[in-house]
Amino acid sequence: MYRSILHMDLDSFFVSVERLHDSRLNGVPVVIGGTSDRGVVAACSYEARKHGVSSAMPMRMAKQLCPEAVIIRGNSAAYSDQSKIVTQIAQEALPVLEKTSIDEFYADLTGMDQFFGSLKVATELRQRIMRESGLPISFGLSSNKTISKVATGEAKPNNQKHIEHGAERSFLSPLSVRKIPMVGVKTYQTLRSLGIQTIGTLQEMPIDMLYSVFGKQGGVIWKKAQGLDETPVVATRERKSISTERTFDKDILDIDKLKSVLMAMVENLAFQLRRAQKLTSCIRIKIRYADFQTNSKQISIPYTSSDATLMARGRELFDRLFDRRVRVRLIGVNLSDLVGGGEQYHLFETCDRNDRLYAAMDQIRNIYGDKAVLRAYGLGAQTVGRENPFNGELSPLLANRKL
Repeated sequence: MYRSILHMDLDSFFVSVERLHDSRLNGVPVVIGGTSDRGVVAACSYEARKHGVSSAMPMRMAKQLCPEAVIIRGNSAAYSDQSKIVTQIAQEALPVLEKTSIDEFYADLTGMDQFFGSLKVATELRQRIMRESGLPISFGLSSNKTISKVATGEAKPNNQKHIEHGAERSFLSPLSVRKIPMVGVKTYQTLRSLGIQTIGTLQEMPIDMLYSVFGKQGGVIWKKAQGLDETPVVATRERKSISTERTFDKDILDIDKLKSVLMAMVENLAFQLRRAQKLTSCIRIKIRYADFQTNSKQISIPYTSSDATLMARGRELFDRLFDRRVRVRLIGVNLSDLVGGGEQYHLFETCDRNDRLYAAMDQIRNIYGDKAVLRAYGLGAQTVGRENPFNGELSPLLANRKL
């Protein structure tokens, strides 16, 4: 039995959500991100892309390329809500669904040909998503993840493409090597310098040559160019989480000290999220008093990995939670409902000078360790107690962090 793998991608997701709420944006170039010249483009419409606008571009440049574009700050809450609506629809209809980002999904439809037909199931699901969410969505259907993802890109905007078993190599052959998933700008430039522009050329090259240039990655690229990919669809577990707890050597009653510790913990978890290219939509705070009474509160939030957002919600929960004049033995933070999607989704949330500060701090941490640089309020937290970090299900993703 041949595998049948579906890849779905919501077209220009952020822009589509904005248009869902304001029909005046239909058909006009739209750019989402920081509204000032110092901001960065988080997303843009197809109309804006025709002028050369792209994600992660400085907003000043985007305005120069497309002066008539409508610039929108972005609404993270609306994007989170719409993503959850689509996810729920897909989960109800599909046996195995893998959510890889806020707007992208894989599903394993293997075996459904015996009953309904994979293409029929995928087509009906796409129609249902568009009907119930109001959002455009494209899909690719083939025998593996790589082909399906490339097919989705070729199907856009708002369409579908089915690559039958045995047609994988011929489908890929005329396409640019840039279409291969995992081929970034630098890899593409290296391939071009070798005279390789199309996947077809890559298909005819010996695998040893790519190994000599790219090492192990070269072998992976070669296999993808041949249309080979055995990567399984892994069902998304909605309660993936990352957490940390701190047990104090001496029970504490000082509210300022407790908040200092809490904010340092939240800041570190937010950094770990960004490093793992993850976003959270739920934060929970736990307090254990000296008499071992344990209380916790949580709140659902728009998908984010922003320090500022998470710390503000963390303080809010702590103020609601700390209602006894009793010393505290332990404090904990848990971030859950994680999905893939890092910088691009975060760009429109805080497109100001703080972004450059956060990016610089993250870079220092990546080189010298998680706690190489801290905000001033977190310095006192380092000597307060014993920390038990990252007890959540995300921990394996962070196993390679530099300490």
